[in-house]
Amino acid sequence: MSDVLVAGAGPVGLAAALTLARGGASVTVLEAGPGLAAESRASTFHPPTLEMLAGLGVLDRLMDRGLVARTFQYRDRATGPIAVLDLGVLAGDTPYPFRVQCEQSKLTPILMEELVRHGGRVLFGRRVTDVLAHAGGVVVTAGGGRHTARWLIGADGAHSAVRRSLGIAFEGLTYPERFLVASVEEDVAALLPGLEPINYVFDPGEWLVVLRTPDHWRVLLPTPGGSSDAEELGRLPGRLRAVADPGRDWALAHASLYRVHQRVAARFRHGRVLLAGDAAHVNNPLGGLGMNSGIHDAVLMARALLGDPAGVDGVDGVAARRREVAIGHVRTISHGNWERMRSADPAAHHAELRALAADPGKARAYLLRACLIDSLRETGGGAATESATARGAGTGTATGAATRAGTEPPTGVGPGARAGTS
Repeated sequence: MSDVLVAGAGPVGLAAALTLARGGASVTVLEAGPGLAAESRASTFHPPTLEMLAGLGVLDRLMDRGLVARTFQYRDRATGPIAVLDLGVLAGDTPYPFRVQCEQSKLTPILMEELVRHGGRVLFGRRVTDVLAHAGGVVVTAGGGRHTARWLIGADGAHSAVRRSLGIAFEGLTYPERFLVASVEEDVAALLPGLEPINYVFDPGEWLVVLRTPDHWRVLLPTPGGSSDAEELGRLPGRLRAVADPGRDWALAHASLYRVHQRVAARFRHGRVLLAGDAAHVNNPLGGLGMNSGIHDAVLMARALLGDPAGVDGVDGVAARRREVAIGHVRTISHGNWERMRSADPAAHHAELRALAADPGKARAYLLRACLIDSLRETGGGAATESATARGAGTGTATGAATRAGTEPPTGVGPGARAGTS
């Protein structure tokens, strides 16, 4: 029996598993697919996530594959740059005052390699079909077999089988438009002079986001919800030429359309089961908060299971705090970004953004929240502070902290917790 099972071998599940394995816990990852996913929706890593990845021993390899983005830009589609925010104002708050642009599919092999080196296992073709949580642990049916453990972390995405098996509500909204993401083999910076690595482009008719990844420029366009995928993909060449016209169709590497939701699970803990990442909360991609907050879930929850003494108020406290962050930070910020981008009068925001960029103090306060640093510093609900949590994933000891009345105290995992057990 493993100490911990993790459902899902995405960046969230593998970050949780690696944190646990580094802490001495026995951990097995159950992945539904035949291998690591090649699809990469997320591509932005914020400063506190970089700190966590440094603590897991994988940041250097990620940065070797990624691009450092020290600035991002707000831009008007007709008139050009409005304001540039420089993450250098965060130099006193983090050793990484920048974002790293890199597809998540380049991180997951690094995490898996490190996990295996620390004794963890990843089993492919193990789609979770049922979860039974009991007082002493969990029984998970996956890939036709049964797996037992003391704990389960459900990091199996927005359509989480773990969450559904436990009957946990996942309420929220679906956005009226779909998002179309086009990866292009064009020098977009030459087509649109003055671009930064990340650009939010206002337009009352059709807003867009343009960002750089190591392999491509990516363009995100809002797309009507009622049309067919084939129709929208057929319109894409003309829409890209309307962004900038090189006198021919843009060279397109690939494109995908997807619906966007804003939902939060009713609870992030159910007995010996924890939900993390998209299994626990989904949001629109504006601001790049989904994967980042999911990795924060993963590391903090795993450290709580290891019995982290650095201010963590047990598993219940971490689960409750991460739900607060999903609602009060991730949902609020990403939805606000969507409302601002689709404003019928985006020019009303121009002066505000210029003033923000011109005032280092205001820019710092804004970026502390936009980059989720504030969400880790606030200690409501007993969560660990960023400085105690994000800078590493050391071993832990068993926690004996009592949880809410009427429930079993959480039991730590790892060598200290297992000592003297059969």
